Amino acid sequence: MSEAVKIAETAELAPGGKKLVDVDGHALALFRVGDDYYAVDDVCTHDGGPLAEGDLEGTEIECPRHGARFDVRTGAVTCFPAVEPVPTHPVEVRDDGVYVRIDD
Repeated sequence: MSEAVKIAETAELAPGGKKLVDVDGHALALFRVGDDYYAVDDVCTHDGGPLAEGDLEGTEIECPRHGARFDVRTGAVTCFPAVEPVPTHPVEVRDDGVYVRIDD
């Protein structure tokens, strides 16, 4: 298990906000839903589209290329054409920092 890495300040994202982050060459999309933060791989499992560039509606991110949607909390597919879930990563908030852990 890897150590958690600070990827943002809590004030950087308003509710409904998103941010593209890089952790050791691993592109992640960070989302804020209410007061909760979620991180997923920034790669649509349908065709590799950049999820951080999509529209976040509630807990769903829509890939800007073909409209596949995923639940940012679980990575589950909520709309085709994707059929495979997107990998998620544990996020924790400490003080004013947002940290993610990428488990190998």
